[in-house]
Amino acid sequence: MGGAVELALAGGRLHLLAERAVFLPEHSTLLVADAHVGKAVSFRRLGVPVPQGTTAAMLLTLTRLIDATRAERVVFLGDFLHSSAAHAESTQKALAEWRRRHATLALTLVRGNHDMHAGDPAPLLRIAAHDEPLHLGGLALCHHPRSVAGYYALAGHLHPCVSAAARARDRLRLPCFWFTQSPSRRLGILPAFGAFTGMQEIARQPGDRVFAVATDRVLELP
Repeated sequence: MGGAVELALAGGRLHLLAERAVFLPEHSTLLVADAHVGKAVSFRRLGVPVPQGTTAAMLLTLTRLIDATRAERVVFLGDFLHSSAAHAESTQKALAEWRRRHATLALTLVRGNHDMHAGDPAPLLRIAAHDEPLHLGGLALCHHPRSVAGYYALAGHLHPCVSAAARARDRLRLPCFWFTQSPSRRLGILPAFGAFTGMQEIARQPGDRVFAVATDRVLELP
């Protein structure tokens, strides 16, 4: 895909996508972390004025990725649902309609901390839910950043970002993919897929590889 970066890792290839997802071509699998479906409706119920249509926008982006990569499976690396408010009728209706359009697609959830409170997705969505880690080839798919002996772990949870200098002494905060490679910590962290999420600036260490998402492309930082 345009703007993507290919990375060799754990005996396979990872395509880092500008849409803040990872495609594993050997497994025909898309990895998506921290979708946080229903976060906007959760905030609106608390009286916080936030944008509408975030779930529809997220599902549209996911559809475009599936079509472009021809993925046969999507694995959500935790926090698929933001809270119990994500079970609101309008949100569930949008998810159900999207699922009907992708009836043959395999969907898997590696449970995150928000999923533990929100509960598993509705049965009609046919999303197989697992506790972490979920092994896939040489990868251990997780939500919480952690080391898994014998595997390279991929996780979410942190919503990582980096700061970059901009004009007039401004600084931009860009979501990023963050990969460590040391004997004690073999871990990659994906940016949050959901648009209505906060970000946490990373504490980069020597030897780390960081790939920033700059609108429509992924760029490795020196």
